[in-house]
Amino acid sequence: MNEVIETETFSKVYEASEKKEQQWIDKMKDQLVNALLVGKPLRYSWFREKKFENKRLYYLINEKTEKALLVAYGAKKDQQAIITHILLNKERYLKLIS
Repeated sequence: MNEVIETETFSKVYEASEKKEQQWIDKMKDQLVNALLVGKPLRYSWFREKKFENKRLYYLINEKTEKALLVAYGAKKDQQAIITHILLNKERYLKLIS
């Protein structure tokens, strides 16, 4: 069984999201528990996104430890800023799932 964890920042964003977005994120968590390799890879195989309407869910995966880390959820217009932030902090995030 795979483990899905989330950053504290992601948890706050999740709580502030609309009910239908929370339900979709919960479905994505279930998908990740059953199969890590869902979503579209972003530059690296361990960095992925999944689209929901005009928003994106960003997460990192570690196939060896079978863990996924939900990092961000945001609008398409914020995509580049979110990706840049995640890549700048990748070491810290990857430690959480190693």
